Amino acid sequence: MTAPDLIALLPSASVEVSSRGNQLQELSDNVARGTDVTITFLPGDNYRHNLETASALRRAGFNPVPHIAAREMPTREALDDFLARARGEADVTRILLIAGDVAAAKGPFKSSLDVAASGLIEARGIADVSVAGHPEGHPFLDEDAAFESLAAWRGWGRRTGIHVNVVTQFCFESAPILGWIGGLNARGIELPVIVGLAGPATPATLTKFALRCGIGNSMRALRGQIGRFGRLLIDTGPDDVVRGLQSAPPGATAPIAGFHLFPFGGLRKSADWLRNYGGDQLSSARMSSP
Repeated sequence: MTAPDLIALLPSASVEVSSRGNQLQELSDNVARGTDVTITFLPGDNYRHNLETASALRRAGFNPVPHIAAREMPTREALDDFLARARGEADVTRILLIAGDVAAAKGPFKSSLDVAASGLIEARGIADVSVAGHPEGHPFLDEDAAFESLAAWRGWGRRTGIHVNVVTQFCFESAPILGWIGGLNARGIELPVIVGLAGPATPATLTKFALRCGIGNSMRALRGQIGRFGRLLIDTGPDDVVRGLQSAPPGATAPIAGFHLFPFGGLRKSADWLRNYGGDQLSSARMSSP
């Protein structure tokens, strides 16, 4: 895959909103209809709120992609209700499965693979499943276990005929992402990768989210940006990450199928970045093509 191909993926990047549904106006004002919009599932969330937000997104012309936090599901019946209503009320065809940021499961599902084993995803007609990837490691899984989990997802997708991809946690430099994709390739784990990008925000805001999400070594890149600008009030976007991916050998980025933007500085700033960076780069690439 060549660099212009990666840039061409930016306009179709997905974005994220909270389950509370209070960002719908900002989303409608700044993001194109037809965009995939993921809906967070934070500890303590009631999945019915996620369903209400999913329905509102669908009515507004977006494609809702609710997160399902496995450990937050109290019963098999609750999970089935979530999936059935998501399909029936919001025409959800894609979900994003995570284990959930709680230590103990509230019900029978300790991991996202437990949800897959329930048979409910295929029974309710979900066509696409995204799972989480962690280029800088996971606090509760060692590297081998994390890759084994992704290999299991590849096998499940092949058995069920459901499309599976991996959405990565954000990083502040491209090296961890490229190294992690290399790990997938070395193990023969053929899954499409959607690279998570931290949307434009002040370094202070990005640091807060990075600490919350367990971002590791690439924090040095963020600290370098703070030093470069000399203060904490200038927004910084994922330009360096995208440039690093663009400059990598084509084989190193071949699994990349798209991008997902975490709008830490707000949806308007993220949408502006996609238009200004992605649009300008794509235009330049087209102009330079023979």
